Amino acid sequence: MSTAARLDVGGMVRVARDRVVARLREAEVVAAALSAGRNVILEGPPGTGKTTLLRSLADGAGVPLVLVEGNAELTPTRLVGHHDASRVLAEDYRPENFVPGPLTRAMTEGALLYVEEFNRVPEETMNVLLGVLSEREMHVPRYGPVAARATFRLVAAMNPFDAVGTARVTPALYDRSCRVAMGYQDEEAERRVVSAATGAPDALVARAVRAVRITRDHPELRLGASVRGAIDAVLIAAELATVRGTAAHEDGTGLDAALAAMTGKVTLADGVARPVEDVVADIWRRAGEEPGKA
Repeated sequence: MSTAARLDVGGMVRVARDRVVARLREAEVVAAALSAGRNVILEGPPGTGKTTLLRSLADGAGVPLVLVEGNAELTPTRLVGHHDASRVLAEDYRPENFVPGPLTRAMTEGALLYVEEFNRVPEETMNVLLGVLSEREMHVPRYGPVAARATFRLVAAMNPFDAVGTARVTPALYDRSCRVAMGYQDEEAERRVVSAATGAPDALVARAVRAVRITRDHPELRLGASVRGAIDAVLIAAELATVRGTAAHEDGTGLDAALAAMTGKVTLADGVARPVEDVVADIWRRAGEEPGKA
């Protein structure tokens, strides 16, 4: 059974500090856990910078990052790999006709295996990962044992606030991992994120950020929008302004951009009868007020 090696915790934090806005604490904690040989579960809503953080840490550590989208179709075979059926017919089962899946690649390359939407993964697939976390190796039928290189780690990300189509993560997986919560950044940090992504005027950025932040506590919405909603609204408003010959911050242009950017990123609460467009329009108008009145 292989053992985990320390990663360059200083290098990870330096790269994350340069790339990730207002996430130094989380970067330090996750980097320390990974360097110590631990696996990590990141819990937080979408759009909180989990993937950006992990890419930065992998680059800082000098190890690959293997990204996997978690969903109900992520079977053990898709995660581990399979034998090429056409070659099996011609050659029988041989190691050279095995097509490695993301887990096998991550183990043999010593990569960080990053599984998004982890709580959407089927239970039998989670059990495969549980065995790897316990032993740092696995046995693949008709292929043989696969040992994890010393730098291999699992990082699982999930949104605990969205229970639709999700499974319960077992205590055994939590017991073999360290949990780090990543909530939304503060308003100033989100403005910096949107400004960096769009280069738009401060007033438009501030309004879009206020709007998405209002969605997160709005009584008519079960799920609010991430900072991506603000980025999309600002970018669309700028393009609409070019087409219409107006200013991006004008009410009609900004509202149309907000409707396109945000209505698909929020979820109405149970029992809300009015259209989501009306709710977002009210939020956009509210966000145009003075910040103290929003």
